[in-house]
Amino acid sequence: MHVLIADKFETRAMDELKQSGCQIMYEPKLEGDSLRETVLKTRCAVLVVRSTKVSEAILEAGPELGLVVRAGAGFNTIDVDAASRRSIFVSNCPGKNAVAVAELTFALILALDRRIVENSNDLRAGRWNKQEYSKARGLKGRTLGIVGLGQIGRAVAVRAQAFDMNVVAWSRSLTVETAGALGVTRCDTPSEVAGRCDILSIHLAAGPETKSLINAEVLNRLAPGSYVINTSRAEVLDYAALLQVMEQKKLRVGLDVFPDEPAGGHATFTPAILQSGGVTYGTHHIGASTDQAQDAIAAETVRIVRTYRETGQVLNCVNVRAHARAQSCLRVRHLNRPGVLAYVLNEISHAGINVEEMQNVICQGDASACAQILLEQPLPSHVIPKIRSGNSNILGVTQTLHT
Repeated sequence: MHVLIADKFETRAMDELKQSGCQIMYEPKLEGDSLRETVLKTRCAVLVVRSTKVSEAILEAGPELGLVVRAGAGFNTIDVDAASRRSIFVSNCPGKNAVAVAELTFALILALDRRIVENSNDLRAGRWNKQEYSKARGLKGRTLGIVGLGQIGRAVAVRAQAFDMNVVAWSRSLTVETAGALGVTRCDTPSEVAGRCDILSIHLAAGPETKSLINAEVLNRLAPGSYVINTSRAEVLDYAALLQVMEQKKLRVGLDVFPDEPAGGHATFTPAILQSGGVTYGTHHIGASTDQAQDAIAAETVRIVRTYRETGQVLNCVNVRAHARAQSCLRVRHLNRPGVLAYVLNEISHAGINVEEMQNVICQGDASACAQILLEQPLPSHVIPKIRSGNSNILGVTQTLHT
C-alpha cells in the first residue's frame, strides 16, 4: 500500500510503516498544486498530513486515495465534506497532544500573571524595575474557567487543581456527575463560565457549532483584568470582539492560534491583536509541538495506517455516519465458500433494497462464517426462504426488524 507523507514526520515511525508492508513516499514540503500533482502521480492510498491543507482539488486527484490521516487532533485543515462525497475516510489522533497543549496553556497563564515577557525584555535592555514587576496576583485560590472539557480541557483542569485553583467548566457533554468526579463545577453556558472565572481558557474543537462561540456576549461577562487563553482554534473565538473587550476591560491575553495564520514554517505575520498594547502574548501555534506529543502522534498515526492496511478498519474516523438508518438486520450463516455473499447481495439488489452496512465474520477453523447485513428497509418475507434455499452453502437466514 502506497502512503504519501506530506509533512514532517518521525523517522522511526516511517520505518515501522515500512516494516508493516507500506511503501512510503516522504515529501514534507508539499502543499497546494504540488501536493495535488504528487497525489495524482503516486496514486497513494493513504495521505498523511499535519498542518498542510487538503482541499477538494487534492482529494479529487487521487484515484486510489481512501484515507487521509491528520497527524494531530484537529482536522479543520481538511475538506471533510469533499472527502465524504468521494468516500475518502478522514482520521485524526485525538488526545495525543493533550499534555503538551495543557503545558503551554499554563505557561501562558503564568507568563501573563508574572509578565514574564516584559520582565525579561526590560532586564535585557538594562532596565531594573522590580517595583513594577512585583505586582503579580498569584494563582492560588483564583478561579480558572474552562470552555471545552475534552482531553485537553481535563488535562488543564488537573494542572489548575495542582496550583490550588478552583475550576468551573462548560462542555456540551459535561454532566453534573462527571463534573463532580473531575472536581470541577459545571456551568450551563460559556457565558456563565466567563462570569464566574478570573481566567478563561478555551479548549474547543473547530466546527460549525463552535464557530465564534466565544463572542462579545461571553467576553463581556469577564471581570476587568481577567485573563483569556486560546490554545485551541482561532475559529472558535471572535478576535474582533476580543480586541474591543480587551481594551475596555484591560484583559490580559495569551494566544497560540490566530485567524489567517501562515500555513508554512516561515512567513511575515503581524496579527493586529498583538499590536494593540497591553499584556498580550502570542506563540506560533506550537501547542502540540513537544517531542513527547509528536512521538505519541506518530505512534497513533502508525496504528491507524497499519490497521487500515491489515483490516480495512479506520480508527478515529471523523466522517463516518454516527448511526445507520437501517430498518432491519439480515444474518446469513454460511459455509466459507466463494460466491455466497455475491449471491445474497444479488437477491437483495433484485428486491430493490439498499445495503447500509455489512460485516462478515469468519468462525474458528475457517469452515464457516456469519454475515450481518444492515438494510435500509426490511426484505419482503418471501425473499428470506428464497435466499435460504437458493445456495447450498447457506446454513441459515434470519431477519431482525429495527424499530
